[in-house]
Amino acid sequence: MPRGDGTGPTGMGPMTGGKGTGGGAGSGRGAGAGGGAGSGGGRGRMGGKGLGPDGECVCPQCGEKAPHQRGIPCFEQKCPKCNTSMTRA
Repeated sequence: MPRGDGTGPTGMGPMTGGKGTGGGAGSGRGAGAGGGAGSGGGRGRMGGKGLGPDGECVCPQCGEKAPHQRGIPCFEQKCPKCNTSMTRA
């Protein structure tokens, strides 16, 4: 707004999507061409799997299974048979 009266170049306002004219109300993210629901997956940072408190840990070397302990990642647990770090089943 060069004159402070609310006028300015077309398509450069805060709700235009960034470039050109028209973009609609959306700040340039998501629901544009190809975006929207379904893209992104909703997994949060680092693409975590969010497996929850239940489940099992399995040894990648011998196949031994142990119940997952809440708050302790499986890779921090050692296999009771061969002492290898376990992974999430």
